[in-house]
Parts: sequence; structure tokens; C-alpha cells
Amino acid sequence: MNMIWALIQETGYEAAEAAEHTPNVFNLDMGTSFWTLVIFGVLMVVLAKWAFPPILGYAQAREDRIQKSLDEARQAREEAQRALEEQRRELAQAREESLAIIARGKQDAEKVRQELVERAKTDQQEVVEKAKREIEREREQALESIRREAVELSIAAAAHLVGKRLDGDEDRRLVREYLDGAQTTPAPREA
Repeated sequence: MNMIWALIQETGYEAAEAAEHTPNVFNLDMGTSFWTLVIFGVLMVVLAKWAFPPILGYAQAREDRIQKSLDEARQAREEAQRALEEQRRELAQAREESLAIIARGKQDAEKVRQELVERAKTDQQEVVEKAKREIEREREQALESIRREAVELSIAAAAHLVGKRLDGDEDRRLVREYLDGAQTTPAPREA
């Protein structure tokens, strides 16, 4: 154990001596500080001459690329905004045009409906007029037929009363004249 203790003491002593002879950064020794400043100055001159320009050039190029990208993005955003506004205007215009087309279609449909109604009324009136003319013609034919029958019956009755047969054409003429006179003479009114 003594040996270990002696070894520890020796090591501690050597470490203390070594600590006294090692330079300390916080020690302001003029010789060391001077050479440190000279080396730093030379290093700064070398860096300023050969290293900083490419580094600064690269940084400037990068900054320019970033600025260019930002400008392009802003321009693209403005173009997209303009395109969006144009699309909105076109959409509103298309909506107005479609509403106008629908309104015009409704007007045209109403006009066609009115024309069809008018045509149907006209056709209906023509059919009614045609039916009235047909009825009048049929009535005239019926009256003419009744007149003929009445003439024939009157002649037959007159021949029977007179007791002889009269000439057919002469009889018909006389009866027609009598009937025509009877139609023009107003019928007596009952009081």
C-alpha cells in the first residue's frame, strides 16, 4: 500500500509541474499574443484575397437566385390572380348570357304557344263556319226536299179533289207559285 501511495504522490507532483509549464490561453504573454495577432492578420489577408470573394460571390449569387425566385413567384401569383379575375368575369358573362338565352327561349316558347292557340282558334272557327255552312246547305236541301214532297202531295190532293189528273209540269208550277207566295206573306198573329 505504501507503494501505491508513493505512486499517487509522484504522479500528483509531476502533474503539478507540468501544469506550471503549459501555456495558458488566458495568460497574457506578450510574445504569444503578438504572434497570434500576426498570424490572425495574415490569415485574414489571405482569406480576404482568395477565400472571401468566392464565398461572397456564391452568397450573392444565391441571394440573387432567391430574389429572382421570389420575383417569379410574385409575378406568377399576380398572373394567376389576373387569370382568376378574368375567369370570374367570363363566368359571370357566361351566366348572364345563359340567363338571357333562357329568357329568350321562354319568350320564344310563349310566342309559339300564342301562335298555336291563335291557329287553333282560327282552325276551330273555320271548322264551326264550315259546319254552319254544311248545316245550312243540308237545311236548304231538306227544305227543298220538303217543298217537292209538299208539291207532290198538294198535286195529289188537288187532283183527288178536282177528280182529274192535271199536267205534271203545269201543276208543279202552280203549286210552287202558291208556296212561294205563302212564304212571302207573313203568317197571321194570334192575339
